[in-house]
Amino acid sequence: MERPFAITLDVGSSRANHTGSWRVERPVYVDRLPPCNDACPAGENIQGWLYEAESGGYEAAWRVLVEDNPLPAIMGRVCFHPCETSCNRAQVDEAVGINAVERFLGDAAIEHGWSLPAPAPDTGRRVLVIGAGPAGLSATYHLRRLGHAVRLVDGAPRLGGMLRYGIPAYRLPRAVLDAEIARIVDLGVEVVVDHSVRDVEAERRDGAFDAVFLAVGAQIGRRVNIPAGDSAKVIDAVSFLHRVADDDPPMLGRRVVVYGGGDTALDAARTARRLGATEAVIVYRRNRDRMPAHAEEVEQALGEGVSVRWLATVDRFDGERLVIEKMRLNAEGFPESTGEFEELDTDALVLALGQDTDLSLLEGNANVEVRDGVVQVTPTMMTHERGVFAGGDAAPSDRTATVAVGHGKRAARGIDAYLRGATDAPRERHGVATVDRLNTWYYADAPRTRRPELERVRRQTNFEEVVGGLTEQNALFEARRCLSCGNCFECDNCFGVCPDNAVVKLGAGQRYEFNYDFCKGCGICVRECPCGAIEMVPERI
Repeated sequence: MERPFAITLDVGSSRANHTGSWRVERPVYVDRLPPCNDACPAGENIQGWLYEAESGGYEAAWRVLVEDNPLPAIMGRVCFHPCETSCNRAQVDEAVGINAVERFLGDAAIEHGWSLPAPAPDTGRRVLVIGAGPAGLSATYHLRRLGHAVRLVDGAPRLGGMLRYGIPAYRLPRAVLDAEIARIVDLGVEVVVDHSVRDVEAERRDGAFDAVFLAVGAQIGRRVNIPAGDSAKVIDAVSFLHRVADDDPPMLGRRVVVYGGGDTALDAARTARRLGATEAVIVYRRNRDRMPAHAEEVEQALGEGVSVRWLATVDRFDGERLVIEKMRLNAEGFPESTGEFEELDTDALVLALGQDTDLSLLEGNANVEVRDGVVQVTPTMMTHERGVFAGGDAAPSDRTATVAVGHGKRAARGIDAYLRGATDAPRERHGVATVDRLNTWYYADAPRTRRPELERVRRQTNFEEVVGGLTEQNALFEARRCLSCGNCFECDNCFGVCPDNAVVKLGAGQRYEFNYDFCKGCGICVRECPCGAIEMVPERI
């Protein structure tokens, strides 16, 4: 997509007379926070790396991206992209495919063997990271970049946490996962697997660690008291998906019911279909509008033959027949019993009712406060125990991989400040660039690029990746759909439309400045700036 053209006006001898004394307001250049950046839980500079990508500078774009997130090929597959929900482009036609471009950059880095930035000089400080999921991997990466030695410990035989043991391979291929983890480990990380930490204080003391980051994740499936016969086959979704990831899938039979309404329930049902179930039915006690699972995941599941019994709850399971009760929503939207029951022929019941975190490793540590099943932390992610930090599913937050990546980065900065005896002050944030500040009519309609998907008939028998990536051509097109909300991209509009020639070009990459001796404060530059990077302020007296 072409950037807006510049307009050059012949204004004759306007520079012969100073006009600055006429003003009551003056224009100033500003930088505003793009809504995509503002919405990203990982704190990525999305507009920054899109800017590099739109000129074909893919490695430069990737390097901007990994300043904040070392797992772009992974997040480009599993993140539910709140950045796109906030994208101003959606008010023009459709949101920029940010997640798709991120995946393209991540895949390009794997293909071309791009290396992460080298660590800073060794600080002599040692940090223990417990848990090798997205929070732990992110913290490890950022701590190594700061020069701290890291021991990364995990109770599983392979690194990845819920990225490996909770997300099926048809969403996240294991080769991609392994490649991005290996790149972090190659920074000089000490890795210990098959080791479950039982006592944080003892582990810290015995290893002489200066700080600890808890990133243990939520890997315990919740159970409910459902009356079940001795022959009833009941398993929680977390254990089910973990066993599938370990190439040890349980035999569930031909008719499988999944109880729950989140993304894990959908993953369990879709996995059951791939393992040979002819029927995979999700039972959920609310309606579709109130289902917490993401809409695109629901659509893919339905397209693969998964069915959903809305407004239903499981009453009992005798091993062959599952009894469900029909529900209704009250005026407040909560499900209520109807007293109406129905039977389903079922071979196995999979419980996907949420997950809990095992925090037994903190028992005996009175200084670490655990409330509602999570560790209470400060804004720097430190607990009430000096030097002990926590993040990801172990801390209060939305339980997504992208939130966990952001927690890891924030914790690494907090740990670094703690080790230096400094304060990790909050970074200044600009105001958000809202769509009303933009001149969107400068941008031609350019519909969003759709990622290809594996044919539905092929999905039900294997774990091939379902959603494909962008080509270089359409990744470039998608990056160029960015409106550069709130930040000057040197389109020359202000320079071209100024009737007083008061805009001075400072050179490529240097933007512009105003010569206020000649600016009369007419505000045309503000009205014609496509990205809202100029505003009028009262004249100083």
